[in-house]
Amino acid sequence: MTESRSLLRPVRPAGRDDVRPVRLHLLDGFRLISDDGPASLPFGAQRVVAFVALHDHPLLRAHVAGSLWLESFEDRAAANLRSALWRIQRVEPRLIDVSGGFLRLGEEVGFDLRESECLARVVLREDAVVGGEIELSRLAGDVLPDWYEDWVLFDRERFRQLRLRALERLCDLLMRAGRSSEALDAGLLSVAGEPLRESAHRAVMRVHLADGNPGEAIRQYQLCEQLLRDHLGIEPSSMIRDLLPRS
Repeated sequence: MTESRSLLRPVRPAGRDDVRPVRLHLLDGFRLISDDGPASLPFGAQRVVAFVALHDHPLLRAHVAGSLWLESFEDRAAANLRSALWRIQRVEPRLIDVSGGFLRLGEEVGFDLRESECLARVVLREDAVVGGEIELSRLAGDVLPDWYEDWVLFDRERFRQLRLRALERLCDLLMRAGRSSEALDAGLLSVAGEPLRESAHRAVMRVHLADGNPGEAIRQYQLCEQLLRDHLGIEPSSMIRDLLPRS
């Protein structure tokens, strides 16, 4: 097997292998882990870290201050940013690289969202195959689910769509590899992520049918049908009806 096809051989967060001393987690909530274990930051400092981390390029300090403190005058926003950076440096100086008037995530920081995005994109490649352990939990969480600022909402929805498509694809790949239990887990995670997503229900139905469980496939169809009717007032498409076992 060529390297391009050994795509999903054991999937582990990068921090476990390259021993990055600092870990930032934004999936399912904000968490910072340093050499001595979990570290605590005040919410204002968390906002700065999250905003910088969600951008793949260095950000001007003025842009960060103006984006995070929209209702403040420029001087006050800059002062708020200085205070937040001072608190961040006290807790973990490697977390944010401050140089030349720009801010970016430190090179020694492992970042769960970027690692999960990388996994999802690998899964969605046309030549993807499965091999080894697949950590489905890395595609189960949303970005900062309890935060409601516009700049968070965009990244949350972008990653949500990416991970749901990856879970459906994994469901199919694992089913073809004869790993039906894991395939079902992936499909059900996608359904849980968006119960009104018909393609997720179709993925689960295909696993049940491959396992010789037509009754379970019908049950999944009926769940999808009820959800679409109750919440959207629409009927399931012909694509999912065509999967129903014929009597």
